[in-house]
Amino acid sequence: MDTETLKVILADDHVLVRDGIKALLEEEHEIMVIDEASNGKEALQVIKETTPDLLIVDIRMPEMNGIEVVQAIKNEAIPVKTLVLSMHDSEEYVLQSIQAGADGYLLKGSSKEEFIKALNTIKNGEKYFAGELSSIIINNFVNGNVSSVPKQETKKESVADAFSLTKREQQILNLVLEGKSNKEIGEELNISKRTCEVHRFNLMKKLEVKNLMELANKVSAFNIS
Repeated sequence: MDTETLKVILADDHVLVRDGIKALLEEEHEIMVIDEASNGKEALQVIKETTPDLLIVDIRMPEMNGIEVVQAIKNEAIPVKTLVLSMHDSEEYVLQSIQAGADGYLLKGSSKEEFIKALNTIKNGEKYFAGELSSIIINNFVNGNVSSVPKQETKKESVADAFSLTKREQQILNLVLEGKSNKEIGEELNISKRTCEVHRFNLMKKLEVKNLMELANKVSAFNIS
């Protein structure tokens, strides 16, 4: 087998769902479904027997749900990435998955293009969360609503350390994540709109992102890694 091939296990209690995902992935030459599981306990057993690169797991399964599987993988330090693929976009499920250690969370209604992008992103060692989920993640992290996640100031200091942000860039990052425009940020920090644009450009360049969605994904991925 090509060493670049991503070995995947599917865990979902619906056979039709597994068959659909498998058919989709069979069109990709660098992705191979090597086994399947219909519940959480079976998923853990299969993982230990086949040593895959990635587990694609549903949340609501019998015997052991997907979040519990992800947590068990983390607790046992099993070297496998995890992507939660769910029909649920509830804040509770998203945050529980993140806290359990999931490498990504994607909705079952996502396009094939985004699905493959998520798999490749995780394969490359990064986190992936669907764009529509970014607001849930960022709002909870920025507002300090998740008890097991560090408070905002600690979090932003860590981001600053990782990307060598200046104090002003840290301030602008916080305000950007709150959804404020360059004009609003300029007024709050008492700087011109042009100056704010320059700082924002430098910030995006340092974090190697091109837009707000990529920025949200980058920061959220850093905070949960």
